[in-house]
Amino acid sequence: MKRPNILILYCDQLRWDALGCNGNRDVKTPNLDRLASQGSTLRRFFVQNPVCMPSRVSFLTGQYPSTLGITHMGVPVPQETLTLPRMLGNYGYRSANVGKLHFLPHANRDHREPHPRYGFDVLEESDEPGPYEDAYRAWVRRQAPEHMDAISPGLPPAAATWYKALGVKDGIRHPDERHPKHAQAFRGPSHLTHTAFVANRAMDFIRESHEQPWLCVAGFYSPHSPWIAPQEFLDLYNSSTFRLPKFPPEVDARRPGTDYSDEGLREARRGYYAQVSEVDHHCGRILSLLDERGATEETIVIFTADHGDWLGEHLKHGKGYPGSDQASRVPLLVRYPSAIWQTGQESDAIVEALDVVPTLLDWAGVPVPPSVQGRSLLPVLTGAADTHRDAAVTEARGWKALRTARYRYVCEASGAEHLWDLDADPGEYHDVVADPAYAEDLAALRHQLLTKVIASEHVLPRVWNY
Repeated sequence: MKRPNILILYCDQLRWDALGCNGNRDVKTPNLDRLASQGSTLRRFFVQNPVCMPSRVSFLTGQYPSTLGITHMGVPVPQETLTLPRMLGNYGYRSANVGKLHFLPHANRDHREPHPRYGFDVLEESDEPGPYEDAYRAWVRRQAPEHMDAISPGLPPAAATWYKALGVKDGIRHPDERHPKHAQAFRGPSHLTHTAFVANRAMDFIRESHEQPWLCVAGFYSPHSPWIAPQEFLDLYNSSTFRLPKFPPEVDARRPGTDYSDEGLREARRGYYAQVSEVDHHCGRILSLLDERGATEETIVIFTADHGDWLGEHLKHGKGYPGSDQASRVPLLVRYPSAIWQTGQESDAIVEALDVVPTLLDWAGVPVPPSVQGRSLLPVLTGAADTHRDAAVTEARGWKALRTARYRYVCEASGAEHLWDLDADPGEYHDVVADPAYAEDLAALRHQLLTKVIASEHVLPRVWNY
């Protein structure tokens, strides 16, 4: 029996609730909603770090960031790291990553230099949409060199500093400013966006894969800020109809400036949702290609993201500490071959992102290496189990968070603690750590996090008793 193909549609900065199938009536995601109806939706899926690099390497290795020693940005992933494509490589898989990988810092390097492959047979790496001379720019230059200036959103601040310090001049007219909190129309033709590049080159890889089973990671940058999307996707939305977050009175009273006014919050959502809809459109193209090639029932499809975005909640944008649901909870849609296909299945089981690697290996009939710390989701996905974990851990340098069905508990290296009761306060605005009514639960959560930290200790294997 041929091992299944694996397609991972991997977004950047996509909140769990920014899809129609996860209950958002404002956003338009017909293709992803259809994917959810054909497989499983896991509603309590949490990443192990709330920023890009540590989350991504954790996801593709099945290990906690602390085990990998990568708990914050800017740490190059060691080239010998055991990743999913390496785990599958000995079993006949051909693998590709197109678009964002973000295993190296990207602001202070020359993107023309060959990138370490980390086990992928094909790596068309582009961590940002247009500011660097990378695979995306090469793709645009090959077909439409007259639009090179139009694809850059502007240099990331750290890259601008590096360009200036080293006197780098790349011949591209970058916009003077990046506007991360406002919707903007893409300045070139819509078929030249970074999202289109990722989809087109992923589709090319699928077309070129014949006898071998394959793994393809389509690394979309969207809906990461700055929120730039083709005009036709911006036109899908009338921002005046958007529902806005409900702020506690004391937070509402200090909403600063125009960015966090009702109009500013709606404008941010318009750009964010437009990017989500563009991703949805191109995911639909990739899924249609599987249908055309008769490969749908022999391909496992995963749709997920590396972390979320506050999108104006807590009066901030982006992601990070303390890993609240807006930042650490992301979608997980899974479609799998019809032999175990339960269409439209939904689960509230608590799942960690590092559980995906052992699940895929389990499906493929590949041994799970002892370094993998995740647990296979097959019992949940096949309906054999209703629960998976009692809690999820999100961690970064200097702090760890425990997310249970009811609580988020955070402990910092300084000894500071925080506790939110999500049943009473789903937005995580009111820290109840000092409330005597929660003392018993707080003690239990401390113990639970401590036992998980001990259980996750990962030491080198011994070869004999002594």
